[in-house]
Formats: sequence, structure tokens, C-alpha cells
Amino acid sequence: MRIFTDWRNLPADARGATVALGNFDGVHRGHAHLLRSAHVARPGAKLAVVTFEPHPREFFRPDDPPFRVSLLYQLPFDAAFSAVPAGAFVDEVLHAGLGAEHLACGPDFAFGHRRGGDVDFLAQRAEALGMGLTVVPLFADARGPLSSSRIRRLLQDGYPERATAELGRAWAIRGEVAHGDARGRTIGFPTANVALGRHLEPARGVYAVTVRLADGSARSGVANVGRRPTVNAGPEVRLEAHLFDFDADLYGQDISVALQVFLRGEQKFAGLDALRAQIALDAAAARKLLDVGAPNKP
Repeated sequence: MRIFTDWRNLPADARGATVALGNFDGVHRGHAHLLRSAHVARPGAKLAVVTFEPHPREFFRPDDPPFRVSLLYQLPFDAAFSAVPAGAFVDEVLHAGLGAEHLACGPDFAFGHRRGGDVDFLAQRAEALGMGLTVVPLFADARGPLSSSRIRRLLQDGYPERATAELGRAWAIRGEVAHGDARGRTIGFPTANVALGRHLEPARGVYAVTVRLADGSARSGVANVGRRPTVNAGPEVRLEAHLFDFDADLYGQDISVALQVFLRGEQKFAGLDALRAQIALDAAAARKLLDVGAPNKP
């Protein structure tokens, strides 16, 4: 996938694509449905996505909780871009800048300054400029239209399995393994510590997880997301993942921790012995759920 951060002065081979429009804040099955429909509309054309960095909602409402193809046009979203009228977005960005041959979007797509453009407006401008347009019906199930906000609620409520079904993959926290206080190692459960950063904060507690390491290999484990109330570790929410049958140094490496099953909520224990005993139970439960054999006894 080739990534471009400006619509101006694109090389010729990065123009003339079918362009899917949307926020794409975590590509779920609904987004995949839009991309498939875009490809079907013009199967001979290159397929591209227009998205924004940062997400417009994050730009306008920075205190909200975070939420994170052959061509990707990742356009910088700032105060100047937020003031671009809908007509200028179509004429200057999509048509003149990207040279889009065909567009695809959902029926609720809105764009331009103060969301002044809608699908009807887009259809009129696209026709006038010679661009095709496919309006893709919302991807829905018995619970209604599938959306990123619906998936975020599932994660915040402690239902990663349901989020996985709607995303089409397990939701993961990605980041660099940082040094902690090494307390996990002292109680027999060393952990890889990753700050949540701009990730959505899921339900606090313990999860069965799968971990993708920097070398591409995968390991199973158990992880805690929270503030570690037993050791009074402060207000920072972070992820601590214990990898089963693994004892290599991961400091400074980027890993991806996929939440598979929520085991229990965050709780405070009377001391380290009680915490150690509960982690052993959590690890056993995670091994069973992930179909990982029990550790070898010395």
C-alpha cells in the first residue's frame, strides 16, 4: 500500500483511482463492505481510500476518548482544512488533486466546512465533473448498522469477543515495551508493559490475549489493563501482558496485544500473595480458553 499525505502534485500513477470516502476509524466489517463495493463498481481501476489524520472528531473534540488497499491518501486535518467548503473539497481535492475516476461512500457521508456537503451534493458535483459515484448501503445486522461507535462500546463494556466478530479481527493495543517496576517478575509473572497512548481504554481488568512480536511470531498470554490498585501504582492506565512459556527481553520492541476474552474486572487484593494466587488462576483460565497447554513442571 502506498501512502500519500497531500492531494497536490501527486504522481500520475497515484491518480485516477476509485476512491472510498469515510473516516475509517478502525477498519471494521462495514468498512470492508464499502471497499468491496467500491472495487466492484470499477474493478479495473486502482482502489484508494481517503482518510484524515488526526480524525476530525479528535481535532474538534480533543477531550473525547481516543478510538484509532493499494493507495491511501492520509490528508492532514487542521484548522485550515476544516474550513474548506464542501464544493472545494470535491473540486480541488477529489477531482483536481486526486484525479478520482470513481467515488464510493455510505449514505450518511458528510464532509466540508461544518459538514456542509452530503451525498446528494456529492452526487451532483461528481456528475458535473465526470466522476462516478457508488452509494453503498450501510452494513447492518439484527442489532442495526455496524459502526465504530458500537464497537467501541463493546470494548468499553468488556465484550472483546463481540468486538472481534464486528471488526473481523481481534482488537489490539500496539506500542513499545517500556520498563516498569519489575514487580511482576518478583512474583513469578514477568510482564511486557505497554502504555495505552491514544488507544481506546477498554474495560479495566484481565484478558486472555494473543501477542504479535516484532519478528512476526505470535504468543499467547494473559494481560491486565488498569491502574494496578494492589500496588498503588498511580493514575496511569496501562497494559501489562504476561506471555506464556516465554523469557526473552522485549524492552524497546513494538508489540501488538490482541484482546481475546475478558476474564474479570480490575480489583484490589490484600497483598502480593493474594495477587500472585489470582494471577495463577487467571493464567490457567487463559491457557484453557486459548487452548495452550499447561507449563512444564520442573
